[in-house]
Amino acid sequence: MKNIRNFCIIAHIDHGKSTLADRLLEWTGTVDKRQMQDQVLDDMDLERERGITIKSHAIQMKYTYEGETYTLNLIDTPGHVDFSYEVSRSIAACEGALLVVDASQGVEAQTISNLYLAIGNDLTIIPVLNKIDLPGAMPEEVSDQIVELIGCKREDIIRASAKEGIGIDEILKAVVMRIPPPQGDPNGKLQALIFDSVFNSFRGIEVIFRVKNGTIRKGDKVKFVATGKEYIADEVGILKLQKEPREQIECGDVGYLISGIKQAREVKVGDTITHVQNPAEAIKGFEDVKPMVFAGIYPVETSEFEDLREAMEKLQLNDASLVWEPETSAALGFGFRCGFLGMLHLEIVQERLEREFDMTVITTVPSVQFKVYTTKGEEKLIQAPSDMPEPVHIEYIEEPFVKVQIITKAEYVGPIITLCMEKRGVIKNQVYLTTDRVELSFEMPLAEIVFDFFDKLKTISRGYASLDYELAGWRESDMVKLDIMLNGDTVDALSAIVHRKKAYEWGKRLCEKLKDLLPRQQFEIAIQAAIGQKVIARETVKALRKNVLAKCYGGDITRKRKLLEKQKKGKKRMRQIGTVEVPQEAFMAVLKLE
Repeated sequence: MKNIRNFCIIAHIDHGKSTLADRLLEWTGTVDKRQMQDQVLDDMDLERERGITIKSHAIQMKYTYEGETYTLNLIDTPGHVDFSYEVSRSIAACEGALLVVDASQGVEAQTISNLYLAIGNDLTIIPVLNKIDLPGAMPEEVSDQIVELIGCKREDIIRASAKEGIGIDEILKAVVMRIPPPQGDPNGKLQALIFDSVFNSFRGIEVIFRVKNGTIRKGDKVKFVATGKEYIADEVGILKLQKEPREQIECGDVGYLISGIKQAREVKVGDTITHVQNPAEAIKGFEDVKPMVFAGIYPVETSEFEDLREAMEKLQLNDASLVWEPETSAALGFGFRCGFLGMLHLEIVQERLEREFDMTVITTVPSVQFKVYTTKGEEKLIQAPSDMPEPVHIEYIEEPFVKVQIITKAEYVGPIITLCMEKRGVIKNQVYLTTDRVELSFEMPLAEIVFDFFDKLKTISRGYASLDYELAGWRESDMVKLDIMLNGDTVDALSAIVHRKKAYEWGKRLCEKLKDLLPRQQFEIAIQAAIGQKVIARETVKALRKNVLAKCYGGDITRKRKLLEKQKKGKKRMRQIGTVEVPQEAFMAVLKLE
């Protein structure tokens, strides 16, 4: 055990974690030249296309130092705020972390929040200053920022360039020297923490775990504590680039387990594996995921509902931060109400459903959770606008607020404060980290952040500002439910819960947008936005009309009037029986309201 080191790499998005992982694997000879490619651990097409890490990946390396061979278990983690749950799970399986900071960008918001996660779990932090070979690198300034942030000595900071392979050996030595070996009792009762799982269509579910106490052998009868299910360990092994079976996985090590589990819901990330004969109690896992954004996902063909359910279950194995439950909608039929960590997460899930499971889905307008207190004194959690009670029964509504940290260059402070004020934000603090870098703290409603706040922030600050947020509790707000009606029928999938001050503006813009998107019918369509019974905006899609007067040349006006009246009657009857088809673009239009 004294020769095992478990560590992860944490950093802000795009500071070079995956490249550093590539170099470490190359240096220790874990991956040979033939298999080597950029971002070797990112095995999803989506990750390669977008150049971001979505899932954390575990891999084992061997490193020889002063005549002794050490086993290093590395977990590469994502950097984007939407995937911070992946990071928290990886941290739970480690004793140390490499904190990577880009020498040209400096310390950014996600660096700080991931660092606090690691410190909260008592990890040993090794600061690494990456990309020192770039012409825009500022090693001295950024070193000062790191010293101020962690309180380490300047000489503790390792200067490296993952691209050029500078400083890689120093990093490996630091991992061996500074990170403590895992603690635990090799002869005690088995306790292993599940921190990831993958669906394999041939062998069932592969569970990835870290042994805290005891040893797990091939053929053992094991039990998952939270679900109470029992299995036989058909195969255990370690994770190299491919899985390598072993006879046993010992205390302190990271490995995988295959036992032919078919049902996705039998594996819970954060669960404990123990022996059936000699069970141990559960390890205190990490807290449950808190979804931030809720949206409905519906199959385009109603008959594909069960296929979508299967796809969601398999996806949830691979992405433990996805939360869902079935729901129905009058406009869209059967589907699921899903909870996501942010808009990027929503986008990735939708794209993965389409690519990996071949499901075409419709996504409704994302919204956040609200608490409604009724006149009877009940408290209700509202996740979708359709759950909202009638306005007469509502005493008051509370919405979630978040603490937002924005780190930016000094010249963009004005526009950023203006943007946050527009989004109903309240500025709490403004700290100059250096003469040119400012940390702004705001309290804002979560509902204002989830749509396009991040995109606007990046646009205003030319990509320099970095954002991080955490929940700060619930506040009372003047929220109303805005309904969209087509010919008097409410389309529940287009409803939204918005602040009263913004309702008129929102309703007007949405009606205008829908007017362009709805195809013209034989009858006219009235598009109305309403709060309760009160209509606040209206647009009309004109009917397609045939010229019935073409055959009347001259003659009496009464003949023309008779033909027009006849046409008018037909249109009226059509409007009563005709239904309005709403195309998928209309549902997406709400997201793109500028």
